[in-house]
Amino acid sequence: MIRILYAVLTYVLLPVYALYWIFRGTVNRAYWDHVGQRFGFGFPVIEDGCIWIHAVSVGEVQAAVPLVRALAAKYPARRLLVTTVTPTGASRVRSVFGDSVSHSYIPFETPRAVRSFFNATRPLIALIMETEIWPNLYHECGWRRVPLVLVSARISPRSVRSYRKLLPLFRETLSHGIVIAAQSEADAERFRSLGARPERTRVTGNIKFDIELADDLVVRGRELRRHCFPSRPVWVAASTHHREEELLLEAHRELCESLPDAMLILVPRHPERFESVRQLLARHGAGFVTRTSGTRPRSEDSVFLGDTMGEVPLFYASADVAFVGGTLVPVGGHNLLEPAALGLPVVTGPHLFNTQDIADKFTAIGALIRVETAGELATAVTKLLRDGSEAKRLGRLGRELVAVNRGALDRLMRLVEPLMQGASPRPR
Repeated sequence: MIRILYAVLTYVLLPVYALYWIFRGTVNRAYWDHVGQRFGFGFPVIEDGCIWIHAVSVGEVQAAVPLVRALAAKYPARRLLVTTVTPTGASRVRSVFGDSVSHSYIPFETPRAVRSFFNATRPLIALIMETEIWPNLYHECGWRRVPLVLVSARISPRSVRSYRKLLPLFRETLSHGIVIAAQSEADAERFRSLGARPERTRVTGNIKFDIELADDLVVRGRELRRHCFPSRPVWVAASTHHREEELLLEAHRELCESLPDAMLILVPRHPERFESVRQLLARHGAGFVTRTSGTRPRSEDSVFLGDTMGEVPLFYASADVAFVGGTLVPVGGHNLLEPAALGLPVVTGPHLFNTQDIADKFTAIGALIRVETAGELATAVTKLLRDGSEAKRLGRLGRELVAVNRGALDRLMRLVEPLMQGASPRPR
């Protein structure tokens, strides 16, 4: 009964979704790209069926890269479909995979749109990255007997409290034979508490630790540094959010009092905010250049605005110290592993609930510096820029942690293999 009420609610809210997407599209026209797919029209037609991977946005797409490549190598005769919610995620899919995979936006949760998606794409198996829980999509997988795996699944304690308010719905959603490939035992137990079957809930680890870096990334990072800010101490603040940039600029001003030639590479999380951050820099009177301008920073410029997509790893590779955004404001934090894999010391704010398990691993070995305020951030980054041996020590600890925790992808592939045996497209 509660699922039927949920289905009705999705139709009631559909006009709200539509208005929201129209508004987003007036700010960022990319939100109107293939907009029909949001409502159940225009999906790629895959008659022979596909292996379906869902990744919400850029971070999840990047984490899914090793998985997609492993699936392509293991099942070369099968078409791979990667779905996203955001246009930035779609752009990342195209830039990484080109035409080697199909892409579609995930539809809104109305039953009709969901059925249309399944009829067109005919998934053989569904692999959903992290904590995306879609009751109608999951129900359709169960009804069509499509194996469904939650990859690197995690639920924060805060989310469990929210989900329990709708516990009957989530128990029903998680009861369709879903395989939970949890990041940690704590995550696995939270899923069990919401109704996931114990025999189908496994701890495989986090495939983000199986991060793949381009072979020439370090070389290109050094070249960017040589061209743009040679002989200057450089720190990067990546995946930053609204209100966080002001704190970062405050920290950078304080830092420059003792290191006047220091350079901050500032990379906002969302491309629609590039212009507003540029205006913020202008209001603060900060000397800056943008990546898209192609201009080499002058000696009086102290900020380099990374206003491009897909270049965060390159900016990390050109810096001495990394600050990971979404942590000075209560967003919950982003990927700590990219800078760590490059051997950079990592600094964050206090808000790490979206990446808590990884952050705890870093903290346990002393490989993460957490700060509460802009002043503490300035002090921590200044110390690391001045003390190269300490920066290298922290960077080495982080890189070793990434290496030790690799292997989740292999465990996941072993989980997927029996589910793919005898897989064939289900009738429409």
